[in-house]
Amino acid sequence: MPRRILIAPDKFKGSLSAMEAAVAIARGIHQSEPDAELDLCPIADGGEGFMETLQPTLDGKWITCPAVDPLGRPIKSRYVIAKTPQGQTAILEMAETAGLWRLTDEKRLPLQATTRGVGMQMAHAITEHSVTRIILGLGGSATTDGGAGMAAALGVMFLDENEMAIDPIPANLHRTEHVDSRFRIDLPEIIAACDVENPLLGPRGSTAVFSEQKGASADDKIVLEHALTHMTTITGGEASAATPGAGAAGGLGFGLLHFAAAKLVSGFDLLANLLELEKRIRSADHVITGEGSIDHQSLSGKGPVALARLAASLGVPVTGFCGLADTDARNSGIFHALHALGDTGNPLDALMSDAALHLTQLVAKSKI
Repeated sequence: MPRRILIAPDKFKGSLSAMEAAVAIARGIHQSEPDAELDLCPIADGGEGFMETLQPTLDGKWITCPAVDPLGRPIKSRYVIAKTPQGQTAILEMAETAGLWRLTDEKRLPLQATTRGVGMQMAHAITEHSVTRIILGLGGSATTDGGAGMAAALGVMFLDENEMAIDPIPANLHRTEHVDSRFRIDLPEIIAACDVENPLLGPRGSTAVFSEQKGASADDKIVLEHALTHMTTITGGEASAATPGAGAAGGLGFGLLHFAAAKLVSGFDLLANLLELEKRIRSADHVITGEGSIDHQSLSGKGPVALARLAASLGVPVTGFCGLADTDARNSGIFHALHALGDTGNPLDALMSDAALHLTQLVAKSKI
């Protein structure tokens, strides 16, 4: 009887989307096990690929709308509209407009970077498509504005000492004396998918942990932390700022909680529910997952590890494929087997440039 194999990888960042990885793995399995029944189910965290993962599952429609990038430059953006039991739902990922991928290294300017484009997408979905729910993936951001830009695009006004509106980029937030939410548009239910538990402020906060990768210097970090602290204080947002996940996506978690009454949920749990992962795991004889790097950071609960733990709890073995794996991941006991492209001896640039072929070859020769 043919084996049924669930293939559920995340993206191999910089090389393969989650779907491209799933297809490459499927090719490798069919080379060694032609009669296997395969169920392709790419997964994603809240960053790049979140919309593409959910769009086919929810039979969603792609919508285009004007927005701005992290530096406020006009762009065309897209999101997904789907009919669900909970009503007309918009699926967004903040990285679509405010993602680090949109900037070259020299254009990583954290004191100017804004989430305004995220709010523009939300407003478009609400006013043009009358959505009753927004699901927003958090991750991959170029911003550390605490969601102020997003809030401004929804009608929240950031006012200086003369009651004049300012553009609430981090460099300007210290000038804010008053925030007026009276003209914010009416919002539907908003669910933010988030897999980090960092608060907004402090040593585990957005600035301290994440801003350097967005181009922040030591001096920039001082300005960013002061800006976010000031915004928290003048808006009475201390409780929201301390909430686990408030520091996600440069503090967009805070902005969604405090200015949009959003609910922060586990990205993996949300995805697992929407993709019916438990049902699909139960029907499989084996599960294959993977991503670019499976390491000690992954063990905190990133998608492939969370999937592997769920499968293990259901008694289904899991094999992982990745670009790189460290000792912690290999010795974790979570995976039935863990195979890394980096172990093949091929140069990293070759693995990156032709990742699909190398992944297929690795899968084909591995015992699953």
